[in-house]
Amino acid sequence: MAPGEELVVAGYIGETGAAAIANAREQELLAWFTSDYIKTIQREDRSAAELSREDWEALGATEYEMTGEGGIFTALWTLSGTYQKGISIDLLSIPVRQKTIELCERYGLNPYRLWSGCALLVAENGGRLVRQLKKMGIDGTVIGCVCSGAAKEIWCRGEAGCLERPRPDEIYRVLPEFQIEGGE
Repeated sequence: MAPGEELVVAGYIGETGAAAIANAREQELLAWFTSDYIKTIQREDRSAAELSREDWEALGATEYEMTGEGGIFTALWTLSGTYQKGISIDLLSIPVRQKTIELCERYGLNPYRLWSGCALLVAENGGRLVRQLKKMGIDGTVIGCVCSGAAKEIWCRGEAGCLERPRPDEIYRVLPEFQIEGGE
């Protein structure tokens, strides 16, 4: 991971947590959503989670971090900290589906801190990696770049902020007894 490389998200953030909440709270959600819409929330795209390190490298990724507990913000923090490199990301470029946003709004959750099954990738050419992912049927988006130094910048509509330390996953606010697979 080196300054100038690009950060790419393969898949969509928050889908795993949204699906788990929709499964656990299906009857409650019927007050807001149709049964068919709840079924779309319950379905998540796991195609990015099924690829291996070798697959990512063959696609052009120099490094990767699977998102999981704590969502994309935890993955960004972990990857940046592991390599002691800064990052600069555009918050509005991070791919999130409307169904995840709507579920998060119902429960007052931050989708960027919600359990995800997508991948955070680093590549010399993020656009080329996105095209390679597309050929495999996986949506990918360039969300930022690796920088020198240690700053973890988040840009939103021309304003810069700093990525905060990881917090507990948002799923626990709705499902306090929930056990995330492979979580501690």
